[in-house]
Amino acid sequence: MLSVTKFLPRGQGLAAVLLKRAPSVELDWARRGADPLDATDSSGRPLHVALPPGSRLRDGDVLIAQDGSLVRVVAAPEPVLAVQACPTHGSPADLLRAAHALGLLQVAVMVEPDRLLIAPDAALADRLRHQHLVVQEAVAPFEPDAARVTDADAATAPREP
Repeated sequence: MLSVTKFLPRGQGLAAVLLKRAPSVELDWARRGADPLDATDSSGRPLHVALPPGSRLRDGDVLIAQDGSLVRVVAAPEPVLAVQACPTHGSPADLLRAAHALGLLQVAVMVEPDRLLIAPDAALADRLRHQHLVVQEAVAPFEPDAARVTDADAATAPREP
């Protein structure tokens, strides 16, 4: 089992050809924050990842194994809720208000041009639907906005009722 204790955010400073050749490891949002974690890369090599406290892996980061080999981190598709403005009686401003409210609740949010992605939460989905937003289950890589994510992992932080 290869041990990993270092990573390069977004593969900073590495040549594109090295990144292209490197095996990858697909991890969902929760596993990218787990420490330590065990995984298997796309070459079939088992990895034991133990990063410094407070580290969180993001899509595109590059792990550096004890033998000097590189492994690209890929955000795995996972169940999410896609939140969009209602096309019939809503407006894009509704989506902006929802993003602001979710941020105040410390919910991990991935912001896309026409929708927000959040971790599945039935109570939160109902609350958003009452604000005339369209909330649908989806499967997508989840990469919340880095500015809203804390070391305590905002996705599991308590929310107001």
